[in-house]
Amino acid sequence: MRHGDKINNLGRTASHRRALLSNLAIQLITHKKIVTTLAKAKSLRTYVEPLITKAKDNTTHQRRVVFSYLQDKEAVTELFGNIATKVAGRPGGYTRIIKLGARVGDNAETALIELVDFNEIYGKGKGEAKEAAGKRTRRAGGSRKKAAGAAQADESAAPAAAEAKAEDKPAK
Repeated sequence: MRHGDKINNLGRTASHRRALLSNLAIQLITHKKIVTTLAKAKSLRTYVEPLITKAKDNTTHQRRVVFSYLQDKEAVTELFGNIATKVAGRPGGYTRIIKLGARVGDNAETALIELVDFNEIYGKGKGEAKEAAGKRTRRAGGSRKKAAGAAQADESAAPAAAEAKAEDKPAK
């Protein structure tokens, strides 16, 4: 029985699994996205996200802790440099897993795992996307409500304008 055993061993010994996840993490940090099996991508997410969180605090201690996991100077430099500055405002969820379907050779479920802030397609123009979403309405009566609100605003502005004109005219 495997009660409470949540870790996916990926069919490997502990040392082999640690080496595999370390190498996958290095490649993800270097290339910003990689294609692997779905099980490995899910395991990699739980491995690399705490490392990215540690990279937000750029201290010697955190660099040494991350280096103990990765064993690659270039990857650590990239993680604490470019990646840490991009994800500084994000409270978590640094990776995205997209299922790609079955692999031809062995029918293994493949997935693309990528760093969220480095995807140009999804991340391009966040402000533009919000403005476009604000312009469209999803409700049928949204345009009528806006028109009614504008009419009420004009009616409330009309008496104020009449008073302003009355004040401008000299008294006879």
